[in-house]
Amino acid sequence: MPADRPQPDTGTLRRPWPARLPFYYGWVIIALAFVTIGLGVNARTAFTVLFPPILDDFGWSRGATAAAFSVGFGVSALCAPLFGVAFDRFGPRVVVPLGGLSVGLGLMLTAQITTPWQLYLAYGVLVVGGGVTISYIGHAAFLPRWFARRRGFAIGIAFAGVGVGALILLPGLQALIGAVGWRESCLAFGVLVVVGIIPANLILQRHGPGQIGLQPDGGRADDATDTRAADHARDTIVDPAWANRDWTLGAALGTARFWWLALGMFSALYAWYAVQVHQNRFLIDVGFSADTAAWALGLVGLTGVAGQIGVGALSDRFGREWAWTAACLGYVLCYGALLALPAAPHGALVGLVAASQGLLGYGIAPLYAAIPSELFQGRHYGAIFGCVSLSATLGGATGPWASGQLFDHQGTYATAWTVAGGFALLSVLCIWMAAPRKVRRVAGRVSRT
Repeated sequence: MPADRPQPDTGTLRRPWPARLPFYYGWVIIALAFVTIGLGVNARTAFTVLFPPILDDFGWSRGATAAAFSVGFGVSALCAPLFGVAFDRFGPRVVVPLGGLSVGLGLMLTAQITTPWQLYLAYGVLVVGGGVTISYIGHAAFLPRWFARRRGFAIGIAFAGVGVGALILLPGLQALIGAVGWRESCLAFGVLVVVGIIPANLILQRHGPGQIGLQPDGGRADDATDTRAADHARDTIVDPAWANRDWTLGAALGTARFWWLALGMFSALYAWYAVQVHQNRFLIDVGFSADTAAWALGLVGLTGVAGQIGVGALSDRFGREWAWTAACLGYVLCYGALLALPAAPHGALVGLVAASQGLLGYGIAPLYAAIPSELFQGRHYGAIFGCVSLSATLGGATGPWASGQLFDHQGTYATAWTVAGGFALLSVLCIWMAAPRKVRRVAGRVSRT
């Protein structure tokens, strides 16, 4: 063979096919998550659009009906540690399609309900509970593996699929309910979830960059000169003893930091889902049409696109605690506007309710993935994150149920909104006590030290 003829790159030929694509495969994973989360989370969020017509059809109490959402979060909370172990053992290529099947089947069965227990089983257990693996929580168990330097920004892009999906799917669902009824609309949504989630994830999904010969942020694992990931990891560490430990679940449970994190997640999801489930019914109560209420929810999703990407990117620059504070203060602002609406039912306040949730509050999502992964990295991260998620999903379950119960007893949401705003403030305190900044610096802080 002539000396000047190019030699075959045998290392490249041995690498799995995704890594041979002409771009970083992590962005394929982000795009896949964008679509999957957009469908999965909005299938759950659709309960707020289905809530009024179900109440009108059956005449059930708000507390009893909203309990379906809480039952689902309770189930997902109990199963969260098992989901974490499943992600560690089988990977998202198996677990995510199973979640899509659960949600799709649950929506189809919801179309057949006649009693509350059937609603709890179909929508609560299968859609809300089973859907946790295709939600923020499920994707937070593996997306952080793909990025290090711009983790908040990248995850923010993936999670922005929820906002885009809300803008398209929720008003569309409201229009479909008006045209053919809520039962037929549930059936159609279930088919969309199955078709949109299962095939693509079976074909394209991967657990982490190591499976295809890559490092985080796109470096090649077989290239000894590519040390970007290692350099970043070394430069960002503040507490080497903590950061370099291969954390197990038992060791994590023995730290105060884990419990501050768990309480912070509980409080944040209480604040998030208390308003999400009851917002549409509340807006109708104070005089707005069902279409206006649905579009307000869509506006939350639209502004949430900017919120998740923007707050995620800002967390890479200024720190996770500051970004978390801004996100939770968004919910404080939201609840303040909700408290003012009965006395001043103006469109501007509705816009403030929506924008404060989206532009700030939705910024919790990428941080929900980033913060635990930076505190408790290691081979057993899935199990640890599953236990953190148990606390978070209990918060998501408690918020809608408690708010519905408070309304049923008082005939007003005033106390419910005040309590939820208090939980948002408590979450700020908890994340500062968990102090991820004392374990690892974000990329934006490395050059300053």
